[in-house]
Amino acid sequence: MKELIIDVQNEIENIYLVEDETLVEKYVNSKNKKRLEGNIYIGKVQNVVSALQAAFVNVGESKNAFIHFKDLLPKVDVVKNKGEEVSLSDVEKNIKPGSPIIVEIKRDSYNKKGARVSTHINLPGRYVVLLPNSPFATISQKIEDELERKRLLGIVKRHLPEGMGAIVRTSATGKDEEEIKKDLENLIKKWNEIISIEFSTNDYPKLIYKANEILDKLLIDIVDKGLEKIHVNNEETKELILEKLSFLDKEDLEVIVDAEDAMIANNIEKQLSVSENRKVWLKSGGFITIDKTEALTAIDVNSAKFIEKKTLEDTAFSINKEAAIEIAKQIRLRDIGGIIVIDFIDMNEEKNKKELVSLFAEEIKKERTKVQIEGFTKLNLLELTRKHVDSE
Repeated sequence: MKELIIDVQNEIENIYLVEDETLVEKYVNSKNKKRLEGNIYIGKVQNVVSALQAAFVNVGESKNAFIHFKDLLPKVDVVKNKGEEVSLSDVEKNIKPGSPIIVEIKRDSYNKKGARVSTHINLPGRYVVLLPNSPFATISQKIEDELERKRLLGIVKRHLPEGMGAIVRTSATGKDEEEIKKDLENLIKKWNEIISIEFSTNDYPKLIYKANEILDKLLIDIVDKGLEKIHVNNEETKELILEKLSFLDKEDLEVIVDAEDAMIANNIEKQLSVSENRKVWLKSGGFITIDKTEALTAIDVNSAKFIEKKTLEDTAFSINKEAAIEIAKQIRLRDIGGIIVIDFIDMNEEKNKKELVSLFAEEIKKERTKVQIEGFTKLNLLELTRKHVDSE
């Protein structure tokens, strides 16, 4: 059973996704905290640094955003400047200080670094993600049925304007052509509205599209994936959720004002405390430790005093399998992004390593975001990369 619990306290919105009484995702959305990821701006090129193969773009925030040349399209849409067309074609060669440029925030600013931006725009919908500047269509790797992949790609290609692309989301599985077409048309309309905005030289940098909040994106992702109930803690939030569900044609979904009871029934407080600990104990008596650095997240598996198998190899394999399931759960629950390395207990048998990676890959399929398993390194560490859910 999949449930969503939304607990609003003053300016803080706590969001919990629960599957069969297990907390699998959690988000804290502060109304006072400014989030930029996914926003689209008409920015102003501040300066170009050829040595870095990059430029800095003023998007109206306290720090200039950073754009690498590889994130610049050879051709992007023409921007209107009070009737005068400002061509941004061949940007990589002609980008210069003072020129306008349409960019999307791909990574928010942190510490002393400004936001990371790109001209590769993504507009997420319910069933597809529109790529207005990228003329190709692709499909989520999580859709494995080959006939369904061909059907969905065929639908999208039939309705995509020339020069635009799209990514078919897993939520499109089993949907008919009319539903997917409608979603695509809404996104195309939204993009046309974005690029039709006129501005003068005194008008930019300028925000021209504000991305959905965490809750909006979460609802879009899970309303078609077995969500049965939504628990809120007041009538005002209930009305807001019902409005969002109406937009998604899901008015029949049950919304109940009983968030406190739902949190107690699902033991949310205890599960939250575990998710905040560096050390997570396994049922076998082993444990994992999770350490975040600026460069990566390191996860270590420890057997502690558990020795119940006939050989050290069997003991290591048994604990590693239990740890793999828990690590996949913790990565999702903590929304750990970037490079992740896992130091499993050493195993000598190659077949055990392959089975462990296969088990971990199966658990990772439960994710709503992109996870790439790179395999074991020469130092016998399992390496993977993961994209933050709330930055998609």
